Amino acid sequence: MPPETGAQVPALLLAAGRGERMRPLTDTCPKPLLPVQGRPLLAWHLAALASAGVPRVVLNTAWLGERISQHFGSVFELKPASGKREQLPISYSEEGRDFGRALETAGGIARALPLLGPVFWLAAGDVFAPDFRFAARAVARFAAGSDLAHLWLVPNPPHHPQGDFGLTPQGRVLDGAGLEPRARLTYSTIALLRAELFAPPWCDIAPGNPRGVAAPLAPLLRRAMAAGRVGGERHDGRWVDVGTPERLALLNS
Repeated sequence: MPPETGAQVPALLLAAGRGERMRPLTDTCPKPLLPVQGRPLLAWHLAALASAGVPRVVLNTAWLGERISQHFGSVFELKPASGKREQLPISYSEEGRDFGRALETAGGIARALPLLGPVFWLAAGDVFAPDFRFAARAVARFAAGSDLAHLWLVPNPPHHPQGDFGLTPQGRVLDGAGLEPRARLTYSTIALLRAELFAPPWCDIAPGNPRGVAAPLAPLLRRAMAAGRVGGERHDGRWVDVGTPERLALLNS
């Protein structure tokens, strides 16, 4: 599939987690390198990003991070059955090397911001979403507005029936705390974000996170939701949080 026309932005793939629920598989292999249908789990996102014409990607790493950088190197090359090969440059935000631990989602994003730009894609490296398209038209819509985040939400999976957030018919994302579970959807961990979200008043981590502050992303998103600055849409394609050996085995069966 040829890249979409239109401006694209860099992407950050989160690949720093320990994968505790995946043990013992992740004792010797980082979760993003576990094989899913014949290729490393993280390679599914990388291929989709390359197909979409994303200019570059940053991987944040911690647990067994050297295995990830050794495997993917500095360029991911997509080799389609026909047509021009797509090359996706890769850089690394090495939390394990710099701080000896992962910095959680917001801490990791804040650390990687100098390698990104004012608008960027975000996706978790342990999610299988082969039908998702990192569309340039979504970037254009988001960049033209004032939202701090645009989230893709999915139907609640069996292991997370309570969901996370609400979604209005107008495409506004709401904190799910005051909603019944049946009115909530689950955050897919795929989003478009503005770097502005990681500065005051939304976030108090210093630029570039030089102290290695560990912080979650959800509180920042909820502050932005309260201000009416988070949009979203529903994704009904295939989506699996590959969080346990059982879910991995099911994908590979």
